[in-house]
Amino acid sequence: MPRFGFAIDNRVCIGCHACTVACKSEHEVPLGVNRTWVKYVEKGEFPQTRRFFNVQRCNHCENAPCVEICPVTALFTRPDGIVDFDNSRCIGCKACMQACPYDAIYLDPETNTAAKCNYCAHRVENGFEPACVVVCPVEAIVSGDLDDPAGRIAQLDAMQTVQYPKPEKGTRPKLFYVGGETAALDPTAAPPADTYLWSGNDGRISLPLLRRAGDEAEAEARARRTYDARSKPAPWGWMVSAYVTTKAIATGVVLVPLLIHALNLAPAVLPTRALLLSLLFLAITGALLVGDLKQPRRFLYVLLRPQWKSWLVRGAYLVSAFSLLAPIAWIVGLAGAGWWVQHTVGLITSAAAAFVAMYTAFLFAQAKGRDYWQNSILVVSMLADALVAGAAAAELLGLMDWKDGSVAAGGAVGTSADPARLCLGVGTILLALLAFAEYLPKHATSGAALAAKIILRGRLAGWFWLGVVGVGLALPALLLLFGGSVWPAALALLAGIAAKNHVLVQAPQRVPLS
Repeated sequence: MPRFGFAIDNRVCIGCHACTVACKSEHEVPLGVNRTWVKYVEKGEFPQTRRFFNVQRCNHCENAPCVEICPVTALFTRPDGIVDFDNSRCIGCKACMQACPYDAIYLDPETNTAAKCNYCAHRVENGFEPACVVVCPVEAIVSGDLDDPAGRIAQLDAMQTVQYPKPEKGTRPKLFYVGGETAALDPTAAPPADTYLWSGNDGRISLPLLRRAGDEAEAEARARRTYDARSKPAPWGWMVSAYVTTKAIATGVVLVPLLIHALNLAPAVLPTRALLLSLLFLAITGALLVGDLKQPRRFLYVLLRPQWKSWLVRGAYLVSAFSLLAPIAWIVGLAGAGWWVQHTVGLITSAAAAFVAMYTAFLFAQAKGRDYWQNSILVVSMLADALVAGAAAAELLGLMDWKDGSVAAGGAVGTSADPARLCLGVGTILLALLAFAEYLPKHATSGAALAAKIILRGRLAGWFWLGVVGVGLALPALLLLFGGSVWPAALALLAGIAAKNHVLVQAPQRVPLS
């Protein structure tokens, strides 16, 4: 069985866009999107300048992250190594767009499903080469079996110095460049600007933010992007940001009472109002998830046609299990079951709530294209958000059902403190520590560092400093220390968590991938 791949010979490419036009014609690709496109990068200062052409398309990776994250097997790897797609199965969740480190997947505006280069599989099956290979006037695009030592593509790989795009991602792409330019291959080396053709002011990261202070002239002389296809909008919008918050409330408002009961500070396993609030926010969470799909009528495919490696599928089943366990825990407590029964059911329900709160962090980790989401702190952060959001929501709606209205402070006999104030105070400190650990340390990759710059000094700085730090941390801390009622602090904490989730979801999507 062959193992098909591409080689792009930058030594001869003239940037004529014939490959782009041929691809559009062959597959009837709509205007505004591309399966193959060409990027121009220039280096140097006049008269010592040089232009580089970089042909972009799907890399048909051996370890394709888009295939792993797709919840319904709409993307799949064929035996011959081609990564193909079936738009009749696609639900339009856009997770594959987040997973692809090469920005190769787009949303078809006519079918509202994901699409990309499929190596002209229909031509290959009939013994023909892909359309872009046939039309290239200088034979800069080479296709063939990477395992055939007599083939031209295998010889190029063996005899020339080649560059594979983003090898650090571990995707093992089956596309390489001969004579490629680093500035053209690395999106952050020649970032999008607002002054070249088709650049547009589309919300992607700007040139000044990518540079260190004082090196603007050097960066301008080193590499400039002068032509590129129009960038894609952020795949996930406000609905995804909101769903992370509503899910935290839905799980936390159950998890907190169960923990309070386990500590013998509350008389019931799960108050009735806490159950109803949880089910309400679970319903809102589901509505947001379905509403964000481009093919919402196919949302049941996630449960009926699951691809079990995807955390979208695992999360859907976790949410379903939790929505059944929470009412069971409520019934067990209402019926006055024995201590062991109550605690066993409560423990199982608590575990389900914790996993539902955290699974989105594992989903983000599958989105290999977004470096900032490859962060183990997100798991702890989302669990902490659920606990604090649950405590805050419970306080706002009067769900804190303490035994005697007080809790021992510091373990000293005879002293007491307002349990809700103490609980929210500890939550505020925990969120502050996690925010420091998540945003301020040095990040491992340039993509993650750029996302952090967008949060701290870029377009989302207002959301972070005013929303996350000001409203979400400083204000509740002051209210809890000096205020009378606790509910304003609870409301501020919920607002801060919502702002943090907006920043978390949106900032990494503003880092260019191509």
